[in-house]
Amino acid sequence: MKKTLYNIVGCLAIAALASVSLTSCEKDTESNPTFHKCTSPFVLNTPALATNNTYDLANADGLELTCTQPDYGGVPYVVRYYVQVALDASAPFQELASSYTTARMKVNASELNTAMLDIYKQDHPNDVYPETARPLYVRLRACPVTVNNEALDTVYSNVITLPNVLAKYVPPTLSLSENLFLVGSSIGNGSDKGYWGWWKPFAPVFGNAGEFYSIIYVPDGGSFKWGESEGDWRGYSNVYELDDQAGAGLSENADGNIEVANGGWYTVYVESKVGPASILYTFHLYPAKAYIIGNATGDWTDSNAASEMVAPSGDGEWVSPVFTAAGELRAYIKVPGIDWWRTEFTLKGSDLFWRTMDIPDNWGANVGEEYSVQCTPGQQLKVNFSTNTGKVE
Repeated sequence: MKKTLYNIVGCLAIAALASVSLTSCEKDTESNPTFHKCTSPFVLNTPALATNNTYDLANADGLELTCTQPDYGGVPYVVRYYVQVALDASAPFQELASSYTTARMKVNASELNTAMLDIYKQDHPNDVYPETARPLYVRLRACPVTVNNEALDTVYSNVITLPNVLAKYVPPTLSLSENLFLVGSSIGNGSDKGYWGWWKPFAPVFGNAGEFYSIIYVPDGGSFKWGESEGDWRGYSNVYELDDQAGAGLSENADGNIEVANGGWYTVYVESKVGPASILYTFHLYPAKAYIIGNATGDWTDSNAASEMVAPSGDGEWVSPVFTAAGELRAYIKVPGIDWWRTEFTLKGSDLFWRTMDIPDNWGANVGEEYSVQCTPGQQLKVNFSTNTGKVE
């Protein structure tokens, strides 16, 4: 069970903090007092139990620290505190990511643990971190801030020593994502959010955990990013491996996007696996292909050329061959090496609906009548893969 490492100290008077907005540090008016830099030291207190206590960072969720507030001429500015640590008091200190705005702070134990491992690795790149307690040196950096978060001054506390701090490598708990998205310079044309605003969801490959697919149009020099959620801006450097099977000419542009030199329609197929410290994503790009199949075509052959949908020359609608018989719509994006029924889609209203369930009979019997589109001879399927919409007419 995780526990908080408490600092039991005597009573500490913590000044009430108030936000003061400054427009200048040089004028002295009733509404804009002169800013006085802190000239006297502020004190970081050593936890009362530090000497006889071992701080086990991997099994704790916090370390409580307290300090006196820096003195800025008696003006109660909001102060932001940053925790800095070192394994050697004479070495450069490393600053933790989290910051605090009160003089009593619960420091994230995981950040402390990671910082100790990182500092050791910098000096011992080929060594495994020894899982024995060692001293950790800690200080605070303090900055008064205005309401717009502009730093006015920086001061440092004294350095305290925590004699016995235990850090160790904790393997991350990783699981394959159930969602993946694309966003880019040519994705979302016709959507209400437009380019770089619409996060196009990948479809999961039915029955294959951690695998996803999508069709996108990218013009010459177009680019895209991706993520596990909307707003998760990942780019070229976040891909474990790029496998260009379509001659797209993939590279990283100045914004870190995946740039496509040779425009066209592409199927993006993603495989993911659990790595030592993160999920590793491999992106495969293939020439985009989509097909109709089944009773309405009179044929159940995978990748039958006679049933292949025709892509537009640019962004726009894909059009299927005419249906030759009455029957339920069955259609799919073809990913090389994967059975067609794992990448199947239908229409629910005007929206594409990707298969995520077993269909031993048909959409109507196994999923629901609202997912079953009945086709008649002479009709065609028309799909806009840029907005994931379609129709049969």
